[in-house]
Amino acid sequence: MAYTFTTLKTAIQDYTQNTETTFVSQLSRFILNAEERILKEAQLDVFRKNSSGSTTAGNKYLSKPSDFLSQNSLSVVSSSENKFLLYKQVTMLQDFTPNPATTGTPVYYADWDSDSFLLAPTPDQVYTVELHYFYRPTSITTATSGTSYLGDNAELALLYGSLVEAYTFMKGEADLLQLYNNRFQESLQWVKNLGEGLQTRDQYRYDRLRRDVQ
Repeated sequence: MAYTFTTLKTAIQDYTQNTETTFVSQLSRFILNAEERILKEAQLDVFRKNSSGSTTAGNKYLSKPSDFLSQNSLSVVSSSENKFLLYKQVTMLQDFTPNPATTGTPVYYADWDSDSFLLAPTPDQVYTVELHYFYRPTSITTATSGTSYLGDNAELALLYGSLVEAYTFMKGEADLLQLYNNRFQESLQWVKNLGEGLQTRDQYRYDRLRRDVQ
């Protein structure tokens, strides 16, 4: 059964048997955290994007798209070739170009913060770049329709991920928290398999129904 925002909130309250006001006010946060875990760990192809932009001469930072979740590749694009940059940690880039005044064609990039990449060396001119990345889709908590891809196609992972967040917030029983975390990990693996085309959606839902009636 697919979940809407309303039915998912109801399911969380039913599983936890908790309708306390403070708890209910946190339901959106539980769901958002679960969505984030699923999106980052599964990295579904349906959420891939390409985005083109430009560097600025003398500026070592490159802005990320507003819906950026995680990178796949970044390349400098010219008429003759795409030159892919190597992804490294910030410390490595700082060691590579200890003097920020050093400029040239970027070779490396790193996550600087939630909004920017760090490039090294600092671009010496304007370069066209292409970013291939995973984007963060509209959350089920804010979607106008009250539905989402995860609610329709990864409902088990979304439910159990939300329950893990909810029981952590409640400081619930350790064995029950472990049970829901195990089910979340199992469901997450199915989501990964679905993304890789290793399982069909119908098979995923059949196994879900079979397990729920046992």
